Amino acid sequence: MRKIKKGDNVVVVTGRDKGKRGDVARVVDAEHVVVNGINTVKRHTRPNPLKNQPGGIVTKEQPIHVSNVAIWNPVTQKADRIGFRTLDDGRKVRYFKSNGEQLGA
Repeated sequence: MRKIKKGDNVVVVTGRDKGKRGDVARVVDAEHVVVNGINTVKRHTRPNPLKNQPGGIVTKEQPIHVSNVAIWNPVTQKADRIGFRTLDDGRKVRYFKSNGEQLGA
């Protein structure tokens, strides 16, 4: 089970976009995630008529390392760490380390 998943609201804790918040769009691999509106770069692309793709300058989001983002805790309004606990029925769930509240449902 991963500490940061798709759909989680995260805040950037270091780097060029420090302090910005966004939702995780996708998990690239075990150490990188793509966050909406974070780590955007401009890419000059050539037109490709076979793919019906126009040329020009395209803005896209690049992956960011998971150590540079922290999950956003809506209760404390701060970045927080994640822990795991096993419930009585055997399910493994994530919880916020600061207040012990279960994450999600």
